[in-house]
Amino acid sequence: MPFVPGRIQTTPLPQPQLENTVSLEQALLQRRSIRSYRPVPVPLAALAQLLWAAQGVSSREGFRTAPSAGALYPLEVLLAVSRCDELAPGLYHYRPLSHDLLLWRSQDHRPAIAAAALDQECVYEAAAILVITAVPERTAVKYGSRAMRYVHLEAGHAAQNACLQAAALGLGTVTVGAFDDTALAEALALPEAVEPVYLLPVGMPV
Repeated sequence: MPFVPGRIQTTPLPQPQLENTVSLEQALLQRRSIRSYRPVPVPLAALAQLLWAAQGVSSREGFRTAPSAGALYPLEVLLAVSRCDELAPGLYHYRPLSHDLLLWRSQDHRPAIAAAALDQECVYEAAAILVITAVPERTAVKYGSRAMRYVHLEAGHAAQNACLQAAALGLGTVTVGAFDDTALAEALALPEAVEPVYLLPVGMPV
């Protein structure tokens, strides 16, 4: 596991809700790239639902909500929290098997992430940011030079799941791929084996 902080501090997450009054078809119709958010908190239960939709465990065998080449699961999802009443600002690592958050770094990392993301306002304004990162070596062991192709496809699967879940919850989000890789990795204090792939700022729509 690449994310091992000096002091272990975990936060259990609310269990995912498996029923919703919004159908998949309605979520597809409602999904939009939303870049403006109100300066209000997002509930922890909603953030937990987004994390589960992106990379949560969906079977006893450990399979997840998004497909993965060879079930190797190279993706690691971080959650940069700015405004959540039940969670202190900080950078957290989502652990799918235990469905909890591991504190990676304390304090609000949103300004540093936004700066690395070319100063995009949607990143500055977000109540939280899902950061999809990857450990390509997990996939490369089996698939060699095709590994990064699969990693990027899997990031897209996870991001779309989160986008549809956000639509079903009435949250706003947008996928962000424009950022300086090195600056973002430094802002997140990523271990050497981990690469940033995608950002999804999240908030209550204006």
